[in-house]
Amino acid sequence: MNKNIITNGLAALVVAAGWFWQQPLLLSVGLFALSGALTNWLAVHMLFEKVPLLYGSGVIPARFAEFKAGIYQLVMTQFFSSDNIDRFITAKQQSQPGDTGQPTFDFEPVIAKTDLSPAFDSLLKVVEQSSFGSMLSMFGGSAALLPLKQPFIVRLKEALTDISRSDEFNQLVLAQLDQPEQLQHIREQVETIVQQRLAELTPELVKEIIQQMIRQHLGWLVVWGGVFGGLIGLVAAFIQ
Repeated sequence: MNKNIITNGLAALVVAAGWFWQQPLLLSVGLFALSGALTNWLAVHMLFEKVPLLYGSGVIPARFAEFKAGIYQLVMTQFFSSDNIDRFITAKQQSQPGDTGQPTFDFEPVIAKTDLSPAFDSLLKVVEQSSFGSMLSMFGGSAALLPLKQPFIVRLKEALTDISRSDEFNQLVLAQLDQPEQLQHIREQVETIVQQRLAELTPELVKEIIQQMIRQHLGWLVVWGGVFGGLIGLVAAFIQ
């Protein structure tokens, strides 16, 4: 169950019990516990929702622009800074594919999703425009080669995957990435992607994201508010 409901419910039961049985000590503990739990619950609620007449409530939606700017700065300066990209490239250069049995870069998922139909179409055009084209027309033209399209694409993807796994290919990729202009280009592309994704965020979506991340943990503020409020009420009752 929700920690807020449990804590406030228990505190309210203690208040009711203290009032019903006319027990000042129990009533004091319950009132202080209920006030602590309710106050902390309201504080958590005010992070996400605008409460009328309460200045500063709804701070997360109200600071939506600053929130997006903070995410952008965090991603670009902490994760995709020039130094971090340099360290990544250096680590890749120093690692040996034979150490783990895996290639330095894995391009297989990209190759598998790539549409290689234009490659087969280009092959057909080359055949049609070659001296073999007139002979091919005697056997139905380029349509006679269409059954070879899928096997051709499968074999081509296998060949490209094998090439991408070779040490020579990975060294060429690393050498290309090591160029300063390439690193800057990569960072600019990442920056564009981050900006596009942040542009898709709405205040409501940001509120939901943060609620999912921290509401569960902030719920303990309500629990401990009730606990410490009850202890303060106990001390206050003894002092009286």
